[in-house]
Amino acid sequence: MNDLTDRLVIVTGAGGRLGRVVVRHLTEAGALVAAIDREAPSDLPDGARGFAADLTDEADVDRIFSELASEMGTPWALVHTVGTWDGGPLAETSLDSWRFVMGLNLTSAFLCVREAVRRMDAGRIIGIASRQGADRAPAQQAAYAASKAGVIRLLEAASAEHDDIACVTIAPSMILFGD
Repeated sequence: MNDLTDRLVIVTGAGGRLGRVVVRHLTEAGALVAAIDREAPSDLPDGARGFAADLTDEADVDRIFSELASEMGTPWALVHTVGTWDGGPLAETSLDSWRFVMGLNLTSAFLCVREAVRRMDAGRIIGIASRQGADRAPAQQAAYAASKAGVIRLLEAASAEHDDIACVTIAPSMILFGD
């Protein structure tokens, strides 16, 4: 990983399994990390501060990005790791379940990416998608696949509009966690 000394990186979903790993690697590379989750993450490495926000709520996203700007400065990067999985037959998927997955996976990405491009002069935005959104949706993953495909297209649109902000998605097939 490149030297990120003193660059402010916002990591959303920082209390989750993937988010915690991202925070750790970023701080090891010298970044200052604003670690956001529904509850402020604890037990963070040196160089990271935890913040709480509901990233599916427009007012709360505006509040947390304003708070971060006033306390930590202008972000250089956003790494959006927020996400959830829900599966089941399409014919049995409730609207509430659909809305929950879309809210967490896609609406949170939209709100955070929009706020980041409003505040960043240059830098990076990285969104976590999945193979199910990038390649082919398997059975019983309609909401998940649609939401992750949306994350990919959202970052493509942001990249097309902002020359000084590199916007990319990572679409893993599977993320393995070990000790």
